[in-house]
Amino acid sequence: MTDITNLLDYDRKSLENYFDEIGDKSFRAQQVIKWIFHHGVVDYPSMTNLSKNLRSKLEENTVIKLPEIVTEQKSEDGTRKWLVQLDNKNSVETVFIPENDRGTLCISSQVGCPLDCKFCSTAQQGFNRNLTTSEIIGQVWIANKALGCFESGKRMITNIVFMGMGEPLLNYTNVLKAINLLTDDLAFGLARRRVTVSTSGIIPEIDRLKDDTNVSLAISLHASNNDLRNSIVPINRSYPLIDLTGCM
Repeated sequence: MTDITNLLDYDRKSLENYFDEIGDKSFRAQQVIKWIFHHGVVDYPSMTNLSKNLRSKLEENTVIKLPEIVTEQKSEDGTRKWLVQLDNKNSVETVFIPENDRGTLCISSQVGCPLDCKFCSTAQQGFNRNLTTSEIIGQVWIANKALGCFESGKRMITNIVFMGMGEPLLNYTNVLKAINLLTDDLAFGLARRRVTVSTSGIIPEIDRLKDDTNVSLAISLHASNNDLRNSIVPINRSYPLIDLTGCM
C-alpha cells in the first residue's frame, strides 16, 4: 500500500514539484499554502479556489495531518506550555512566551536528544527519532490555532526559536524545510532574523546552514574552556571550542 502524502512535509518548492508530478499547475502550491498557513484551513472542501477534481484527487492521495495538543499549562505571565502528541508513542513540548514587544514560540525538532549534555533533562530521556517537517511546522500551526490567531487575524507569534527538545542541526533537512515555510510570505512570513536555530555546535551543519539560509544562530556554550565543556557537552570532543569559534 502506498503511503499517503502529508502536504505539511513540503515547503513551497517541493510542493510545486508535487503538483507538477501529478500533472497540475505548480501555482496550486501557492494556493494550498495560503489556505493552510494564512487562513488555518486544513480540509480540502473549504479550499474553494481549487477545482473539484483537484480537491477530490488531493483527498484521495494526500492528507494535511497535524500533531495534537494533549495538555496545556498556563502561567500568570501568559506563558503557555503544550504537550504535543506526534503519534501513539511520541510527544514533545512546545512553549509560547509572550513579552511586551514580541511573542516567542519555542519548538522541538527531535523526540529526545542523542547528545547527552549533562545539564539537560531532555538528554536523560534518550533519543527516539527526528521529527518530520510536518511535525515541526505543525507545532507552529497548532500554537497559532490555540492562540486564536487564524480567527482574529492577529499575529501573536513574532519569533520562533528551535530551542525545544532535540538538536535541530541533527535533523537538518526537515528543519530547513520548516524554516523555508516559517519565512515564506505565503506561509508564516517571518523575517529571517526572527527565526533562531539553537545548536550545541555541529560545525559541518552550521556551515551548511550559512549556505542555505540566513536565519539567526545561537550557540549553547555552557563553558568557556574545553576541559569543562568536554565534561558537560560531550559533542565538544568532536567539535571543540577553538574550531567552533572559528566557524562563526
